[in-house]
Amino acid sequence: MRSRPLTRLLTAALCAVGMLGVAGLSACTEAPASTSTKVTLGFSAWPGWFPWQVAQEQGLFAKNGVEVELKYFDSYTDSLNALSTGAIDANSQTLNDTLASVSGGAKQTIVLVNDNSTGNDKIIAREGVTSVADLKGKKVAVEQGAVDHYLLLLALKEANLTEKDIQLVPMLTDAAAAAFVGGQVDAVAAFAPFTTTALTRPGSRAIATSAEFPGAIPDHLVVKADLVKDRPQVVQGLVNTWFATQKWIKDNKDAAIGIMAKRGAVTPDDYKSYDAGTTIFTRQQNLDAFTPGTTPQHLNHQARLIVDFITGTGLAKEKPSLDSLFNDQFVKAVPE
Repeated sequence: MRSRPLTRLLTAALCAVGMLGVAGLSACTEAPASTSTKVTLGFSAWPGWFPWQVAQEQGLFAKNGVEVELKYFDSYTDSLNALSTGAIDANSQTLNDTLASVSGGAKQTIVLVNDNSTGNDKIIAREGVTSVADLKGKKVAVEQGAVDHYLLLLALKEANLTEKDIQLVPMLTDAAAAAFVGGQVDAVAAFAPFTTTALTRPGSRAIATSAEFPGAIPDHLVVKADLVKDRPQVVQGLVNTWFATQKWIKDNKDAAIGIMAKRGAVTPDDYKSYDAGTTIFTRQQNLDAFTPGTTPQHLNHQARLIVDFITGTGLAKEKPSLDSLFNDQFVKAVPE
C-alpha cells in the first residue's frame, strides 16, 4: 500500500489529540470530493467528434447525469491548448497530439476511443503530382505539429523522403485547404471536412490517406487527470453519453446526419461520403484497443510507435510517460 506523506501523517496525529488549536482546525477536515456534474467539453471539425453535437441537441448529456458546456473550436490546435492549460475539462483529440501534450508536461488521461481515421485524413496534391515521391521540392501546407503533420511525415518516410525534401508551409488546417484551392501551394495535408474544400481545386487528388496507415490515427475523449480522480462520475457520464448517442444516431440516421453536416458546414451528401473514412468504435472495439498488445489495434503498441516517431522527427522533445495515460474503467462500466 502506498503510504501517505509524512506531513499528512503528522497532521492526522495532531488532529486526533487536539493539538492544532483553532487556527489549525481546517487542516483536520478533509475537503470533500466535488459532486458537481458540470464540465466543459471541447471538440473541433472532425466527423468522429460531431456526434457530440447530436448529444447536445438531443439532451443526451442530461439524460446521463452530466451538465456539459460543449465548446466548439474552429482551430483544432486551440482545443489542444485549452485542455493543456486547463481552460476546459475534456477534449476530443488524437493519440499523437495527446502524447505531444503529455511530453510537454500536461496531465491527461484517455478514457474513450471515439474512432479510427480510415481515410478521412488525406494528402491532396495538384494536377501533375501523382505520388508522395513527387512532393520533393514542392510546397506543402499543413498545420504544423498536429495530426496531419504526423500523417505527412509517415507518408514521406514511406517514400524515402524527409521533411527537408519538401517546402513545408505551416498554416491552420482551414487556411491550408483554402491556400491549396487558391493555388498558393502544391499540396495540403488535411482532415475532413477540410478535405472537401481542398478537393474542389480542379485536377486535385488524394495521393495518400490514413487508410494506408492502419491504427495510426485513433481519436479520443481525453480528460484532465484530476477529473478522473476528483469527479469520476462526470467522466462516466460523458462516456455513457457517447454510447447512448451512437444508439440514437443508429435509430435516427437521417436526422443525425443533418445535425452533423450542419456542424461541419457541409451538405448531408458530403457528410455521408465520410462514413468509410471514419470508423466509429463500438464498446467491444474500445475494450480491445485498451487491452495491451502488439498490433496496430492496441493503443499501448501504437503509442510506443508514435512516441518513437514524434521524438525522432522533433515533433516532441521529450518521451512522454505512458503510465496512467490509458484508463478503460469507464468503458468497462458502460451498460452492455
